[in-house]
Amino acid sequence: MGLRPSIWLMKWENQSVGIRGAGDGGSGHGGAGGGTSGNRLIDWLLQPAARSWQVLSLAVLLGIAVSTSLRANWGSDNAFVVKAAETLLAGGSPYEDKRFLYLPSAVIMAVPEALLPREVLRWLLPLGMSGLLGVGWLASLRMFAVPLRSRFAVGGFAVFALAFKPYVNLVLIGNWTAISAAALPVALLLAQRHRWGSAGLVVGLAIACKPMLVPLGLLFLVARRWRGLAAAVLVPLGFSLAGALVMPNPSLFFTKTLPFLLQGQDAYALPWDASPIAVLPRLGVPAPLAVLVAFAGAGAGLWAAWVRWRREDADGGELRLVETACMVMLAAFLVSRPSFDHYLLVVLPLLLASLVRPDSAARSPWFWAALGPQLAGVPWPSELEAKRRAFKDCFTLCVLAGLLARRCLRSGRVTLEPVTTAGSPSRTEPECAATPAESASRTAF
Repeated sequence: MGLRPSIWLMKWENQSVGIRGAGDGGSGHGGAGGGTSGNRLIDWLLQPAARSWQVLSLAVLLGIAVSTSLRANWGSDNAFVVKAAETLLAGGSPYEDKRFLYLPSAVIMAVPEALLPREVLRWLLPLGMSGLLGVGWLASLRMFAVPLRSRFAVGGFAVFALAFKPYVNLVLIGNWTAISAAALPVALLLAQRHRWGSAGLVVGLAIACKPMLVPLGLLFLVARRWRGLAAAVLVPLGFSLAGALVMPNPSLFFTKTLPFLLQGQDAYALPWDASPIAVLPRLGVPAPLAVLVAFAGAGAGLWAAWVRWRREDADGGELRLVETACMVMLAAFLVSRPSFDHYLLVVLPLLLASLVRPDSAARSPWFWAALGPQLAGVPWPSELEAKRRAFKDCFTLCVLAGLLARRCLRSGRVTLEPVTTAGSPSRTEPECAATPAESASRTAF
């Protein structure tokens, strides 16, 4: 910790050379640390951050958390989950409250919060939300071998927290979306390291808290990682069965909660629902047509995710893994009811971290145009504020989904299997002649 910045720079440069050498040796894993990227700005961002950057970044994150604790409306979304746990401890059914929309397993997960005094929870909850988002950011960086002490890692997260309005919103309301925002990058990092069973366990625990990552089961399915898929399904199922056994009237989840959720809730959530199914009718589009448009977009997104998964990259496959998973989640957000602005925090850290790759979606100007309506401090017309901000959120969601789908569907170089004929040695097609034999005979995972 006492080393001078110049020594940190020497260590980082040596690490970059080592990573580049390992990549040239045929490990198949590319990263941001391998030499120069050819982009001066990216190269500058990947250099070690000064100690002042680290202190300032920490001050920004702590400032957001502390200011949130001092606000009167902190933890409004988290209150529904805590109330459900308190109802269970009092002998009642959590599903008597129509706004508790999670699985029975979430009630068990919320019991520790229900046992804490409110004043303690006031300070712990914003810090916990910030910590979970920070875990997601760090795991996203590791996916692309970005040095954790780089300017991009240290300053990028602070700028993201200050500039991206849904970040502050999520820390304020304490929604359990933060758990999914941490779990998705961690699960993908484990999968990238061939630990699909552990990745499924992480996804399963996140689903047990909030069923947001259910669509990610498609990734395990197309990857044919059955152990990971089993963990992602059985973990929340087991916790939910345990929760149902200790609560009265668990059938209310099917007779009361699910119907309420499938119809898109009510006027309470509608002003903030960014799903095209909710936004387009508010703009005069007939409701059946809005549903058709949303499902068509989601279907196209899933097809794009399938195409992206089938196209392998020359590196270790981390960009393929990230883009497939993010495409699946964005497709689900197009048709989920409701779909709030902070849902974007599940995929954005991964997409932002991919900026170090020259062919990533984050290099497109449309990516930053999509995030423009979410910038904090921008004076928007009154028609786009308060109860009509869902128009901006829907724009961001749709542009991000369309941009990533285009990226997934673009033609790419495909690695073919070796071609062998009787009485002749193994060979590859001419266009694959430069591909090492090892990488041509196995998948990226």
